[in-house]
Amino acid sequence: MSDDMHVPSVRVSNVTGLSKGAARAVRIADISTFVVRVGARNQLLVKVTTEDGLFGWGESGMSGREKSVAATIAHFSTFLIGQDSRQIGRIWQESYRSQYFEGGRILTAAISAIDIALHDLLGKRLGLPVYQLLGGRQRDEIPSFASSMAKTTEGLLADIHTLVDAGWSCVRTYPGSFGEGDIFDPWASLSKTAAELIAIREEFGPSLCLGVDMHHRYTVAEAASFCAMLPKGTLNFIEEPIRSETPEAYVSLRRMTDIPFAVGEEFSSKWEAARFLDAGATQFMRLDICNIGGFTEAMKVAAMSERHYVDLMPHNPLGPVCTAATVHMSAAIPNLSWLENRQSPVEALGFHDPKIFPVQIRTNGPVYLVPDTPGLGVEVDETRLVDQTVEYIEAPHLKRPDGSVTNW
Repeated sequence: MSDDMHVPSVRVSNVTGLSKGAARAVRIADISTFVVRVGARNQLLVKVTTEDGLFGWGESGMSGREKSVAATIAHFSTFLIGQDSRQIGRIWQESYRSQYFEGGRILTAAISAIDIALHDLLGKRLGLPVYQLLGGRQRDEIPSFASSMAKTTEGLLADIHTLVDAGWSCVRTYPGSFGEGDIFDPWASLSKTAAELIAIREEFGPSLCLGVDMHHRYTVAEAASFCAMLPKGTLNFIEEPIRSETPEAYVSLRRMTDIPFAVGEEFSSKWEAARFLDAGATQFMRLDICNIGGFTEAMKVAAMSERHYVDLMPHNPLGPVCTAATVHMSAAIPNLSWLENRQSPVEALGFHDPKIFPVQIRTNGPVYLVPDTPGLGVEVDETRLVDQTVEYIEAPHLKRPDGSVTNW
């Protein structure tokens, strides 16, 4: 691993407010970042170590911009090293409020990774699984939904038959023409996608929960037209049909269709989530614990969602640390629908490489099992991290047929 992949931390001495003896053991001694290629994507892992040698793992959700997050973590390290690792809420506040320009996805992705690592660390120190730090578990297993990225109707039907036979009752597809080259024609995609979804519903009937991830590639008019192409009852949710910067646009689209929305994977704060919840602009909260601010912020958004009778459908496209953190959060909240699963029989993405992560959350078909081991229940083979070749991946820079730039 090259030097710029492992951002060194800086030790701060003479921190006041900490007692000697046992209290010294819990002080943060090092914050290390590792950018590694795992399967088809890079992962940014963060290791927080205390003076007694205990450590916890976290993960950042800002895929494709890992160096920016690692640099932010290096900044945070200059004032976090030497602090009491148990003061997780205080550390969150200082990390968020210690610059004039608060927030933003890069900053909160860095805070997320540190916050998750601190919870893992505290759970190990107390001998408790992380969900016990969040109020205890409310369920023994976590239901998940699976995805098919097949390119044809026949392929989609075959994938979904495989998933249903394996026990899944909720599945998601992607728009027609998703991931095919760098030209994206929204209108051609919409008609193809509508035909695919109608065929799936006809094949599997009303008992299958069916959604589509539109990947925020469309305008309000395009998304509304798409919804109008579908017979009533075709879809149970439509994910990210338009971009999320303007909640008012979602409110406008909400008036044009009765299909539930699943929005939130890009949110970087409770304030951003609140605008959608208060406006009734999402019916499933798709927060990502590795983007929104870790456990500290995610639990607040879960409570806000509960107030609006909105269930969480957490985003989970990363590695075993993200999955474990999301499972612990999902175990501790009352309002959960399904957790995203990228380990199904029809996806071979390699994000959960058992050689790198010899201990990780176990699955039983469509459900994640809630662990009872201390911390997150994930172990990382650091010797494998050093051997990984990082290939910085740039998401496709899509263009419409006329040559103009559009969203990936």
